[in-house]
Amino acid sequence: MISFDNVTKRYPGSHEALTNVSFTINQGELVYVTGHSGAGKSTLLKLMAAIERPTTGTVLINNQNVSKLKSGTLPYVRRKFGLVFQDHKLLYDRNCYHNVALPLSINGITGQDAGKRIRAALDKVGLLDKEKAMPITLSGGEQQRLAIARAVVSRPSILIADEPTGNLDRVYAADILQLFNAFQQVGVTVIIATHDALGNSQNEHVSSKILHLNQGRLVKAEVAA
Repeated sequence: MISFDNVTKRYPGSHEALTNVSFTINQGELVYVTGHSGAGKSTLLKLMAAIERPTTGTVLINNQNVSKLKSGTLPYVRRKFGLVFQDHKLLYDRNCYHNVALPLSINGITGQDAGKRIRAALDKVGLLDKEKAMPITLSGGEQQRLAIARAVVSRPSILIADEPTGNLDRVYAADILQLFNAFQQVGVTVIIATHDALGNSQNEHVSSKILHLNQGRLVKAEVAA
């Protein structure tokens, strides 16, 4: 569960990126964060993932107040999250297998257990036959799939994606969103920042929550069936 209570985020020397934002996301929900470029979507995701701390207000992650956590505790909180970025942030000097292995290696998971989990994650996104391929040889959609495999290999309870379909054509975008829908259907909380939640969802049977931002303020929160 993620809860924001009157959260404001102000960066030094700049205007407020978010102003008095309040909402709650329950376990297992599919949530779209929408709004124009600069509306505060990325800042909201960073606060959700405990990458940033609020200037004022309260951010609770599974009933833990992020502002009151010691710095040494934050990495353990972040392990609950899988993060997918628009620019992938892949390691281009390592093959697909070793890109997905990175989060497990950081958490001390190696050997046969790691191998099984890596191949299961690659299989889930349709890239098992590309485990030895270098990322540069993949298409844009395949690179995004690889980034998703890396995000889910640690079996996170919350998956956060920042504009995951922004650089993809409609066919690849629909495939990526179907993947996120599949994770949500097995109980993962999925949060996606996007310009066009309803237009991109491609699945009228998936119920989702929409948080719409405008100039750093939450102007609408609704459930779309």
